[in-house]
Amino acid sequence: DTLLALGIDAKSVFAPEHGFRGNASAGAKIADSKDPKTGLPIISLYGSNYKPKPEMLEGLDVVIFDIQDVGTRFYTYISTMSYMMEACAEQVRSTSAENGIEMLVLDRPNPNGHYLDGPVLKKKFSSFVGLHEVPVVHGMTVGEYAKMVNGEGWLKNKVNCNLTVVEMENYAHDQEYQLPIAPSPNLPNQTAIYLYPSLCFFEGTEVSEGRGTDKPFQQFGYPKMPNGNTKFTPKSIDGVAKYPKLENNKCNGIDLSDIPLDSLRTMQQVNLEWLISTYQDYPEKEKFFKADFFDKLAGSSELREQIIAGRSADEIRATWQKELEEFKLIREKYLLYP
Repeated sequence: DTLLALGIDAKSVFAPEHGFRGNASAGAKIADSKDPKTGLPIISLYGSNYKPKPEMLEGLDVVIFDIQDVGTRFYTYISTMSYMMEACAEQVRSTSAENGIEMLVLDRPNPNGHYLDGPVLKKKFSSFVGLHEVPVVHGMTVGEYAKMVNGEGWLKNKVNCNLTVVEMENYAHDQEYQLPIAPSPNLPNQTAIYLYPSLCFFEGTEVSEGRGTDKPFQQFGYPKMPNGNTKFTPKSIDGVAKYPKLENNKCNGIDLSDIPLDSLRTMQQVNLEWLISTYQDYPEKEKFFKADFFDKLAGSSELREQIIAGRSADEIRATWQKELEEFKLIREKYLLYP
């Protein structure tokens, strides 16, 4: 909309997960369509393909990435950004001898940018919910992340994107930033955004993470959960949670929505206690994990195996530290803000 208002010729728009206007359910495949507000054709990057095909980029001089991220490895906007960088780098421009279309990243604050934590992904577990060898909470803005992907040669065949990052003014990583608009339908408020790095692991289990309720990523539970402090029943909600896990099943659960924001912000770590205690109480432990998807979220099979083996949260966290320190050294090279 801004480009059109400025008189800049926009040829098309690309839609990531949740659609161009951010109002599609998580996981819902996005079809090519036309934006009713601007009349521009929408090309889906969350349907039959995640990476733009060469013909989709024909005639473009620049691709602009302007999407609000929340700073976690499994939030798929950074995967879409990486695939777009790769496609732009591979595109041979017909108007000059220069290879590649310029990609412009308009940087935005990271609401979880004040800390790093979680297991670092192992390369063989790379997927759309985790492309690169980074921790669950990477502590970078999308601009910094793009520079890292480019600089470390993480794009396919180590192609280099013609990348420009438009930096923010007066931003620092420890600065509190509350998003004025929900970045996706199931992260409706700051509480959900702060809890998301911890509660997203439940997506790889038989436990509801609150999708299909009025408190997604602010509560979790299942029908026979003991010692809960709330009850909820997931319902199918168009544009928010289509066919949520445990749909129409009354669940006992734990409601975290009343935890003060200051407490959540100062926690500065992925909370494993909720996941471990829920596994320990689950009546059919062999059915608790959806192993393939859980391992993709975690970045390897190690976290699942550690929980099954009865390791404590502190013991598990200790196994992350060496790789976290190694990642910090990589990250430091690309930071744009204090």
